[in-house]
Amino acid sequence: MKKKCLLLLLAAFGVNTSAQKTIDQKVSELLSKMTLEEKVGQLVQYSGFEYATGPQNSNSATVLDEIKKGKVGSMLNVAGAEETKAFQQLALQSRLKIPLLFGQDVIHGYRTTFPVNLGQAASWDLGLIEKSERIAATEASAYGIHWTFAPMVDVARDPRWGRVMEGSGEDTYLGTLIGLARIKGFQGKGLGNLDAIMACAKHFAAYGAAVGGRDYNSVDMSLRQLHETYLPPFKAAADAGVATFMNSFNDINGIPATASHYLQRDLLKGQWNYKGFVVSDWGSIGEMVPHGYAKDSKEAAEKAILAGSDMDMESRSYMAALPELVKEGKVDIKFIDDAARRILIKKFEMGLFDDPFRFSNDKRQKEQTNNAENRKFGREFGSKSIVLLKNQDNLLPISRSTKTVALIGPFGKETVGNHGFWSVAFKDDAQRIISQFDGIKNQLDKNSTLLYAKGCNADDEDRSMFAEAVETARKADVVIMTLGEGPAMSGEAKSRSNIHFSGVQEDLLKEIAKTGKPIILMVNAGRPLIFNWAADHIPAIVYTWWLGTEAGNSIADVLFGTVNPGGKLPMTFPRTEGQIPVYYNHYNTGRPAKNNSDRNYVSAYIDLDNDPKYPFGYGLSYTQFTYSDFTLSSANLAGNQTLDINVKVSNTGKYDGEEVVQLYIRDLVGKVVRPVKELKSFKKLVIKKGETQTVNFKLTPEDLKFYDDKLNFDWEGGEFDIMIGTNSQEVQIKRINWIK
Repeated sequence: MKKKCLLLLLAAFGVNTSAQKTIDQKVSELLSKMTLEEKVGQLVQYSGFEYATGPQNSNSATVLDEIKKGKVGSMLNVAGAEETKAFQQLALQSRLKIPLLFGQDVIHGYRTTFPVNLGQAASWDLGLIEKSERIAATEASAYGIHWTFAPMVDVARDPRWGRVMEGSGEDTYLGTLIGLARIKGFQGKGLGNLDAIMACAKHFAAYGAAVGGRDYNSVDMSLRQLHETYLPPFKAAADAGVATFMNSFNDINGIPATASHYLQRDLLKGQWNYKGFVVSDWGSIGEMVPHGYAKDSKEAAEKAILAGSDMDMESRSYMAALPELVKEGKVDIKFIDDAARRILIKKFEMGLFDDPFRFSNDKRQKEQTNNAENRKFGREFGSKSIVLLKNQDNLLPISRSTKTVALIGPFGKETVGNHGFWSVAFKDDAQRIISQFDGIKNQLDKNSTLLYAKGCNADDEDRSMFAEAVETARKADVVIMTLGEGPAMSGEAKSRSNIHFSGVQEDLLKEIAKTGKPIILMVNAGRPLIFNWAADHIPAIVYTWWLGTEAGNSIADVLFGTVNPGGKLPMTFPRTEGQIPVYYNHYNTGRPAKNNSDRNYVSAYIDLDNDPKYPFGYGLSYTQFTYSDFTLSSANLAGNQTLDINVKVSNTGKYDGEEVVQLYIRDLVGKVVRPVKELKSFKKLVIKKGETQTVNFKLTPEDLKFYDDKLNFDWEGGEFDIMIGTNSQEVQIKRINWIK
C-alpha cells in the first residue's frame, strides 16, 4: 500500500516512475508478458540480403510476417536510415512492440574504409586503431546500425588461413591491446550514445588455430595452450565490457565451439561473469549436423542453447526447435529466459525501447556519407600502416621531380579493390576510392610523366601484356611495380596452400628487372606472402596491404617521403609454405639449432634456413635508429619489486621518423617449457633527426605469470633474459635473477 501511494505521489509531481526502474526490472516485467514463442523470437537473427530494396518489396513474405509477430530479434545486412526504419516499423506491429537489433560486418571501416585489420596492426599505433573504430561507429550508427561483428581477436600463426587479414597477427599481447582499442573505439562513451555501436569479440575460441590454416577446420590443443595463447584477448574483452561474443565455426578438442559448455557457460558466463550475450557465427548451430555432433537441427538447437549460445545467426534452428524442446522437457525454460534477458538488456541499453528509430536518421546519414575529415584520417592511417621491408642504396623516397615514372602491375588502377576483403560496398565506390595511379600522379611535379602498363592479370597465365610493360619500363627513370594477391584472395573462405604471388606476376617482375631500371616493389596483400626472389633481387620493397578509401594517397605519401614509414610486421613472414607455422614466440627443443644454417641433428629442415624471411616486429625507416645505454635498475630482484628498464634511442639519419621500441623477456627455466621470447611491452616514438630519447619500461611479477600444466596462473623465481630491440630478432640482452 505504501509503495502504491509513493508511486501516486511521484506521478502527481510529474516524475516519470517508469524511468526510475532499472533495466533489469524493465526486462523482468517484459519477460513476464512474453510467450515462449516471443522469447525464442528474440534469439533469432536473419540476414537482409534478400531485402536490398526494402521490406515492402521483399519476396520473403514469411520472414516479414515473423517480424510482425515478434518472432525475430535481430537482422544483419540491413542498413541505411530508410531501410532500418522500414524493418523497425514491421517489428513495432508485433504484440509487445519489441524493437530489432541491426547488425553489420563493420570490420575495417564503414563508409570510409581503412587498411585491412592486419595492416592496421602493422602500425602498432593503438590510438590510431581506436580512432578508426570511433569513426567507423559514427558512420555506421548514422546508417541505422546498432552492432558490429568485430573485433576479431583470434591469434593466428598460419598465413595460409585467409582470415589473418581480419585480425592482429600472431602475438597474444599485441592482439589483446589492439582488441581493447577496437572495442573502446566502437563502444565510445557507452552504449546508448548515438555514435556508439555494440562490439563483438570473435571467434570464441581458437579459430585462428585451424589445422593446416584451412578455414572452418578442426582445432586440437591442450587447455594450457588455449588459456595461455588464445583466450587472453577474449578475457580482456569480457573484462572491458564488450557487448557481445561470437562463437566460432571450428570444433575444439572434438566439440563444436557453438556447443561448448566449457567455453560459454563454465568460462565466459561462469568464471568470467560475462553479462553480454553470445551470437553464433553464420549458420554454425545447424552446421553441427555435418560436424557429426548432432543428428538434426533440433538436436543442434538443444546442444547450442544448453551450452550458452544465445542468438542463432541464420541457421534457423532455434525458431522451430526451441519451443518444442521446452515443451518436451529437454530444455529448461530458464535457458530461454536467460538468453532473451541478455539480448533485451542490450536493446534497453541502446535506448531502442525509448525510441526504436533513434539510429535511423537521414540527416546524420547525409553528414557521414562523405565526411572529409574521416577521409583525411584514413589517408594518415593508411600511410602509418605501410611497412618498409627493403631500401637498398636509399632508393626511397623518390623525388617528385623524377622525369618519368612507370607504374606497372595488375593493381595500379584498382579502385574498389583497395577496400580489401570485408568491406561495405557502396554504389559510388569506383568514383570515390583513390587508385595508386591517381595518388602517385597527383603528387608528381607537373613537368613529370607517369606511365602505366598493367603487365598481367592478378591470377592467370596470360603473358600477352608483358611486351607492353617491358617497353613502358624502358622509357622510365624509376619503375614502381604493384603486385601481390587480389583483394578477394584473403578473407573468410580464402585459405591458400600457395601464398606466393599468384599467376605470372613474379615472371613479369623478372622481365622488368632485366631492363636494369631501378625498381620499387609494392606488395598488396591481406596476409604475409612469400616472395623470396623479389626480396633478394629488388632494391626497394614496401608492404602496402590493402589500404582502403584513400589508398592511392597514402601510398604516394610514403613513396615521395611526405610520410616516413614506421610500420612493423605483426606476423612472421615465412621462407616457404613448408616452414609454416612459423612464429617468433615458439618453444625451444632439446636440440635447438645453434644458428640460421645449423641443420645437423637439430630441430631444423635440411633444405631450408632456420630463420624466417622477415621476423615479427620487423620494419625499416628512411632514417636510422641507434640503441644505446641499455640499463636495468637491478640484476637481482625479490618478490613484488619493479624492474626499471631504460634504453636510449637516437635518430642518426636524415629524416624525422617513428620507431617501435620492443621489450621481450625469456623465462629460462620453468615448471613447463617457456617461449624463447615473449613480447611484454612496446612504445612507439616520434624522434626527430639528430634527437635522442630515453625509453623506460617497467616489469613486475604480474608480467612473469604463465599457466602451468594444472592451469595455475602464477610466476616462478629464477633467471630471466630481458631483451630490447627494433624487432624480435635484433635485440640486446641482459640477464637478471628474480627471487619469488
